[in-house]
Amino acid sequence: MENRTYHHGNLGEALVTAGVTLARSGGPDAVVLRAASREAGVSHNAAYRHFASHEDLLAAVAARCMEQLGRLMLERAAEAGAAEADAGPEARARARLEAIGRAYVDFALTEHGWFRTAFCGAAPSPERHPPTRPEPGTDPYLLLAARLDELVDAGVLPPERRPGAEYAAWSAVHGLAHLLTDGPLHDLPPEEVRRAVDTVLAAVARGL
Repeated sequence: MENRTYHHGNLGEALVTAGVTLARSGGPDAVVLRAASREAGVSHNAAYRHFASHEDLLAAVAARCMEQLGRLMLERAAEAGAAEADAGPEARARARLEAIGRAYVDFALTEHGWFRTAFCGAAPSPERHPPTRPEPGTDPYLLLAARLDELVDAGVLPPERRPGAEYAAWSAVHGLAHLLTDGPLHDLPPEEVRRAVDTVLAAVARGL
């Protein structure tokens, strides 16, 4: 008999929530239907009635982890804007871009499981589950694009250099995050991590 720890008719959400919990400590490899079923308190067969495969569940969990990243970026951008409330639009735009870059790396370092899951590349079965996108306002790519548009509006970034700028900025910050978590820089002492983040963000700002 199933232990129904979820609201009736909300099994899918319960399984995704369970998957997010598993991903936080174990990354994408921990997000499997059997483990999520146990975490949600339902039978394995019940889980399969909603998610036909491990990949379907993992894709939904990855989207939720990406939302968590976006929420942190959004929060840090708001804080930076408030801190620079009395400054001009140029200073605010620069501060908000830097804030989301730092948030990105901080998320990778403090929520390693979620970060790895967000970028695991899982894709759902299109016939049962359409591709899942983060909730409106929490897509990291769109948040970065908005900050770059703000730089243009503030006169920091020339309009002719705006197209494609998100690719360069995202690649630099994501590359650093990966090196610090799963790459050869994973054992840097804290002061060197700070130096690495400062250096990369400064290079991105100069490049723009």
